[in-house]
Amino acid sequence: MKVLIVSDSHKHNENIEKVLNKVKPIDLMIHCGDAEGYEDYISKIAECPLFIVAGNNDFFSRLDREMVFNIDKYKVFLTHGHYYYVSMGVERLVDEAKQRGVDIVMYGHTHRPMLDIREDIVIINPGSISYPRQDGRIPTYMMMEVDKYGDAHYTLNYVNF
Repeated sequence: MKVLIVSDSHKHNENIEKVLNKVKPIDLMIHCGDAEGYEDYISKIAECPLFIVAGNNDFFSRLDREMVFNIDKYKVFLTHGHYYYVSMGVERLVDEAKQRGVDIVMYGHTHRPMLDIREDIVIINPGSISYPRQDGRIPTYMMMEVDKYGDAHYTLNYVNF
């Protein structure tokens, strides 16, 4: 299974289009929030199921604030992260993930990529595909691939210009 994970596109979908052209076909796309009204467009161009949550800039959105779903054997908690104060650290988010009994938590909001494992929980922030804030300021996304044995592998990728 091949999963594209993005966040914080903020109405600018050119890089999503570019990445999709590079990585398709995919089985699932996940957007960690702040699509700012473009969720239908992103769903259309993904050409696969899309899980997307509302971010702090998704004003008047009907999107869920959080979601829990499965990717093969993995239970995933998806949130934008701002309700857990992720700009100050991920401790509250990890506590929530533990309480929910998930294997993976995915979030955005900080515009900085992160891939970490704490207490058997994989923590993923794909960074921003449009407005990165990490050193070098290159837009990022993540890929999750589940191999034939059911094991997940993650890669952080940069949008090439």
